[in-house]
Amino acid sequence: MAESKRRGDDDEPLGEGAEADFDELLEEADEEPEAAEKADRKSAVESFERESSDRKAKAGDKSPGIFGRFGRFVREIVAELRKVIWPTRKELLTYTSVVVVFVVIMLTIVGLLDFGFAKAMLAVFGA
Repeated sequence: MAESKRRGDDDEPLGEGAEADFDELLEEADEEPEAAEKADRKSAVESFERESSDRKAKAGDKSPGIFGRFGRFVREIVAELRKVIWPTRKELLTYTSVVVVFVVIMLTIVGLLDFGFAKAMLAVFGA
């Protein structure tokens, strides 16, 4: 019978120092992504704080009044509504009819189940 050889069977064993070096490399590889993520988070927070302080400095100590805030709110609403892709009349009628048909089907199913369970309860407990 042929003997199966596994990878590494013929290799010489590593010394104790090499094993320790390998373990250290594995630990460093595990720590590097965490350190990179922490550095990225820290730089993002610093960037946000810098932008926030820049905005405050540009605005000065004077914040917009209630009418200014309301005006900005309305302008943002109008800008968002311009981004909306409104359906055509044909699409709207199609979508509406699909929803109405689906609701009627579900209403029929639930109504029949309710009627069936009510009849079953009357048959079991009597009336």
